[in-house]
Amino acid sequence: MTPRVLVLSGPNLQLLGAREPALYGSTTLAEIHGRLLEVGGAEGAEIEARQSNHEGDLVTWLGEAARDGFHGVVINPGAYTHTSVALLDAARASGLPVIEVHLSNPDAREPFRRRTLVGRACLGRVAGFGPLSYELGLLGLLRHLRREMPPEIAARVEQPARGA
Repeated sequence: MTPRVLVLSGPNLQLLGAREPALYGSTTLAEIHGRLLEVGGAEGAEIEARQSNHEGDLVTWLGEAARDGFHGVVINPGAYTHTSVALLDAARASGLPVIEVHLSNPDAREPFRRRTLVGRACLGRVAGFGPLSYELGLLGLLRHLRREMPPEIAARVEQPARGA
């Protein structure tokens, strides 16, 4: 069994690379997604990455992730982090482990960004490492999935040997 991970990115993240590069860097979301495909492949996982500016899309994708065969979710809810009860509820209802990621460190920014609603339903949070936040979140989720799977399934999804 191959672990399947859904990666979701919220509003304005399609503007990465051009949007406030001093804060968010010059890496585009397409480059981040490409890197996640590489990292996931090296880890023996299947990655599907999506972005939407619309809360309803994110809620639907998150809420249907288990039904669609995903084993976990990495999400950067963007500004919805601080406001979306709907995403919080979808994360809880999904029944899947969810990792919240952010390029910047919300705790080091404006006071309103220090509150995460979505994070209340998440297994963990990675923030402040730029594009690497996505990779660290993915790797943490994959490690968690391997520990939580029954031994007979985990043995089939063990990390491939380096250089293979």
